[in-house]
Amino acid sequence: MRAGRMHADEVDIDAALVRRLVATQFPQWTDLPVEPVESSGTDNAMFRLGADMAVRLPRIAGAVPDVAREHRWLPRLAPRLPVAVPTPLGLGAPGEGYPWSWSVYRWLDGTNPVVGHLAEPDLLAADLAGFVAALRRVDPAGGPPAGRGVALAARDAPTRAAIAQLHGMIDTERATAAWERALRLPEHTGPPAWLHGDLGPGNVLVTAGRLTAVIDFGGVGVGDPTADLIVAWNLLPANARRAFRTALDVDDTTWARGRGWALSIALIQLPYYHRTNPALADNARHVIREVLTDESTARG
Repeated sequence: MRAGRMHADEVDIDAALVRRLVATQFPQWTDLPVEPVESSGTDNAMFRLGADMAVRLPRIAGAVPDVAREHRWLPRLAPRLPVAVPTPLGLGAPGEGYPWSWSVYRWLDGTNPVVGHLAEPDLLAADLAGFVAALRRVDPAGGPPAGRGVALAARDAPTRAAIAQLHGMIDTERATAAWERALRLPEHTGPPAWLHGDLGPGNVLVTAGRLTAVIDFGGVGVGDPTADLIVAWNLLPANARRAFRTALDVDDTTWARGRGWALSIALIQLPYYHRTNPALADNARHVIREVLTDESTARG
């Protein structure tokens, strides 16, 4: 079984390849079964290795630097966070026709939450706020720059290009107006802080409605932490969204900037993944609807 392709430039990855890589580089795990893991993730393919481990391989060259980033920073961040994060167990090298480094992690139990079907939305909102707050409290000194720790203006060109591809799929006039209002917001002026950068349904795990783990730290780093507010729109319903904001004590301008981040990410995702990643495309549509509704309400 081959991991589904989402990018024109991604390499072929399947369970047979993973078995060969494990056998040659980690022979102590040779006899463990390898099974593909269904995921909405876009940059990496994931396979379960035995009962307690996972193998994660970059699909595209752009995701390769994230391997070293996670191996360096996850062990330093984990003790300071209130929920589990991936534990690196092995760093794989290119081989068997696969061109890049790859990782073996401890398997984390839990399931991805389903938008609109959260068992404990207010409690989950509080858990997510606790994770974001704890991450921001970590000393940023020496941390790598976060890809999404930048000003919204840095995303203007790709966001507008995406809107141009979405005619007939969404209300592009409303989306453009909302994006332009977001661009007029003041930029972040506070100190840099750690951020995850991609908080959303596919990167959080829950058990009985409560947050138990956060995964995929490939974009973790230091910068403007506003982007971690996106989970308010890509996962939480309106009431829990307010609880999340209250728990983090977010001012109006920062909240609006976070809404702009959520909109930009969803607008870019939708035309790119609408055929190859239905789950991510559906979430992008959801975010666009939620943001535009929320923004209209905020404007009165």
